[in-house]
Amino acid sequence: MQDYAPPASDLKSRDVLAIAIPMILSNATVPLVGFADLAVVGQLNDPALIGGVSLGSTIFSMLFWAFGFLRMGTTGLTAQAAGAGNRGEITANLYRALLIAVAAGAVLFAVHVPAILTTLRLIGASSEVQTATAAYFGVRIMSAPATLANYALMGWFIGLARAKLTLWLQLFLNTINIVLAVVFVLLAGRGVEGAALAAVCAEYAALGAGLLMALPLLRANKGARAELFEPKAFKRLIAVNGDIMIRTVCLMFVFTYFAAQGARFGDVELAANSVLRNLSDLSAFVLDGFAFAAEVLVGQAVGAGSLLKFRKAVFLSSVWAGGLALLVAAAFFSGGLVLIQFMTPALAVREAAFALLPWAALTPIAGVACFQLDGIFIGATRTADMRNMMIVSLAVFLAAYALLTPAFGNRGLWASLLVFYAVRAATLALRYPALERASFGKAV
Repeated sequence: MQDYAPPASDLKSRDVLAIAIPMILSNATVPLVGFADLAVVGQLNDPALIGGVSLGSTIFSMLFWAFGFLRMGTTGLTAQAAGAGNRGEITANLYRALLIAVAAGAVLFAVHVPAILTTLRLIGASSEVQTATAAYFGVRIMSAPATLANYALMGWFIGLARAKLTLWLQLFLNTINIVLAVVFVLLAGRGVEGAALAAVCAEYAALGAGLLMALPLLRANKGARAELFEPKAFKRLIAVNGDIMIRTVCLMFVFTYFAAQGARFGDVELAANSVLRNLSDLSAFVLDGFAFAAEVLVGQAVGAGSLLKFRKAVFLSSVWAGGLALLVAAAFFSGGLVLIQFMTPALAVREAAFALLPWAALTPIAGVACFQLDGIFIGATRTADMRNMMIVSLAVFLAAYALLTPAFGNRGLWASLLVFYAVRAATLALRYPALERASFGKAV
């Protein structure tokens, strides 16, 4: 079987782009599913059903985002095993992640009824929307084991620098989801349950396809000893995943808090924030492609013990990410008005979004450094630093909100988000020298 990692001296921009471009394309397909579900259910002309699907899919996404460690942790550990040429550990990383995914999915399914009822009570939507949301979620949760297993598979493929496999798997999943949503909702008349069932079928179909994609790589490792329950490796896996989960929950809290506090400024400002957050999220999806490249190439370098390759990976991925961030920000500044007009016909919302556009346009520039540092720290599996610095950043975000919003209102809320990004980058940058020392010792 060919080596997973190129020699340090051969690492070039094309190695970064070979990972980043498929990941950017893969990320870009993710919002299409939610858009397609809403468009299909929207044909039923019932606002409660539209709201139920939107709310149900949002709750589902937020819940499963907390298990993003199955993607991130698997990528870092697998990339390091690939860099070290440890084929047994490459195989074991996938099996361990799949075991955790299936177990976590079963637990989520077991507790989903009280969880969704409590969440709906806290949100306080209308009874019609709550009914539709509960119906959607009750079906969608059946995909829990498959959804989490797909996270593990995608993380494993990325860790092996097989970004194209991740792209094809994501395209397959999303295409199946969209086609079945049309069939179940419009042709079979299954309503919100049909939209949820389409997602369930798509996740299990993608899991089957992903396992088939993984088979040739696993067969190539045949004969390599994979110690699935080796105590030291399993302890490290739990520590890495636990750190990433805490970090992700803090990140989720910031974005949820941002949305909730935006509602305090009125419906128009809330709607304007939602429009601009969609643009900001799109930029994050794009820039994450280079963070993924950093995860893989940094992980390989750490596994191989190559400080030269590590520094080249950090430099090349960060230069490309920084350049792209400037282009995205320029596109928002120059074309943001057109995008806002396309996204909402409401004149009051447009005017409010126009006024806030400069703040949203700054998010790619403010966020690119922390995205890249996240990728570097994940690749090096320095997840305790990620956890600790995220907690610090959350505290600073809340302090900035308390100081800025009384005087500046919604602009203060956006400024607090930019401060959050900046603090994430600054605190991780302070820990960067320690990362190099821990990863490469006397070579630094």
